[in-house]
Amino acid sequence: MKVDVFNMEGQKVKQVELPAAIFEAPINLDLMHQAYVRQMANARLGTHDTKVRGEVSGGGKKPWKQKGTGRARQGSTRAAQWVGGGRIFTPHPRKYTQRMPLKMRRAALRSALSAKAAEASIVVVEDLTLAEPKTRLMAQALNRLVGESSALLVIPEKSASYESVVRAANNIEGAKVLLAGYLNIRDLFTFEKVVLPLPALDVLNATLA
Repeated sequence: MKVDVFNMEGQKVKQVELPAAIFEAPINLDLMHQAYVRQMANARLGTHDTKVRGEVSGGGKKPWKQKGTGRARQGSTRAAQWVGGGRIFTPHPRKYTQRMPLKMRRAALRSALSAKAAEASIVVVEDLTLAEPKTRLMAQALNRLVGESSALLVIPEKSASYESVVRAANNIEGAKVLLAGYLNIRDLFTFEKVVLPLPALDVLNATLA
């Protein structure tokens, strides 16, 4: 698949062939869904907690005798049916971690990138560079490249040359900078466009092809 390559001014400078193994892979909806659910589940802290009847204070004494009062028998005022009592069948700390083989995770990424490419949502640029870390400059560049669409900016590495891009994009709603090695299914689904510089394309080719 051939796509146009743009500079930061939004001008077409050349064309490049996207790796077919990554951007023309079979689109597997079930696999992408599994990868998305796994990522969202693994992001959960699982720190929610409620107290059972043995953990709430009070209730040590039987409220009234077992028989002869005409009322229902009760053993403690901290039982679940009492106001201020313990809770049953409510959340307690647990892990939501789901496992997924590396080959399946990479296949899901290839499937998601292929879906993006089929929608013409992959924007390839020569390189992501800014003269200075100004939000205004980044906003202007994104407007030329993706218009009003939200954008995921993929950079090949964390270095001084990309620091200005990271700092400038942090203040823009609907834009996020992500290392190519950390590309994930959730961000690919969240943002409408993927801005991919040629050096980041080489990283993806080495990882996913």
